[in-house]
Parts: sequence; C-alpha cells; structure tokens
Amino acid sequence: MAATAKPVMIVGVDDSEQSFFALEWTLDHFLGPSAPNPPFSLIVVHSKPTPTSSMGFAIPGVDIISHVDTDLKNIANRVIDRAKELCLSKSVNDVSLEIVEGDARNVLCDAVERHHAIMLVVGSHGYGAIKRAVLGSVSDYVTHHAHCTVMVVKKPKTKHEDHHH
Repeated sequence: MAATAKPVMIVGVDDSEQSFFALEWTLDHFLGPSAPNPPFSLIVVHSKPTPTSSMGFAIPGVDIISHVDTDLKNIANRVIDRAKELCLSKSVNDVSLEIVEGDARNVLCDAVERHHAIMLVVGSHGYGAIKRAVLGSVSDYVTHHAHCTVMVVKKPKTKHEDHHH
C-alpha cells in the first residue's frame, strides 16, 4: 500500500436482497466501469451471527449449535462469494471481503473504526414492525453510532411487494 491510501468505504452485506441491492448500487455509482480509477477502497463486511444469538433456545443433551454454526458458515461463505462475483462482474477488483462474527450493528461500527472508513453503506431492511421493535434496525443503529457518513440504500419497491407492511 502506498502512503496515498484511498479512503475506505464499507458495505455491510447479509443474505438479503436489500443488502445486495445496496452493494450493487454502490458499485454502479462509486466504483464500477463508470469510475475507472475509483476514489475508494471497498471493504465488504458480512456479520455472521454467533450461533447462540441466532438460536435463542437450547435443548439439553442435543448439540444443536454445531449444526447451526455450519449453516451460518455456509450462509457467510455464500454471501461473500456472491459479493465477490458481483464486484468482479462490475470490474471492481480493489475489494476486501471480511466475515466477522457478532451482531451486525456492532460489527459494522467496529469495522468503521478499524479501517477508519469514511462511509458505511447498508441496505434498508423491510422488517415488520414487531421484528424491528425487538431487533432495532441495523440501519438506524449504525446511522447513530458509526463515526462516519452512513448511506442507507433503499431498494425501490416493485408492485407486488407493497402489501407486506
């Protein structure tokens, strides 16, 4: 790395269409063929939930965590592979991909600190009200807590999605 390191932009991804829409939007607008010498280094961060946090229950004598963890690892690898393919398809090669275990809200804020990122991009999740009340939205959280500009990319609604709210 030269001393003139590019500013870092982080995109948080999970296995949702919203997050991939956000990544694609970022690639198209900031980094893709339209920007032959992109002004940013891109880091794609996937937060892999810890098995216990995604479970919330335990059955005595049954080793359920290892199965869940395998699933979570598979999901994580699939997300990262998909992100990598998307970047390559947009001819963006200057990209790092990280899988960090933990809660997405903390993981993304930590990544911003660690990489001194100037921008964090997240997708906007169409959670129902109940789930949002319990989880708190990741985009709300990082908007308030990340020490950088946060961009929440909303996926335009298609006609048949309107009724789920």
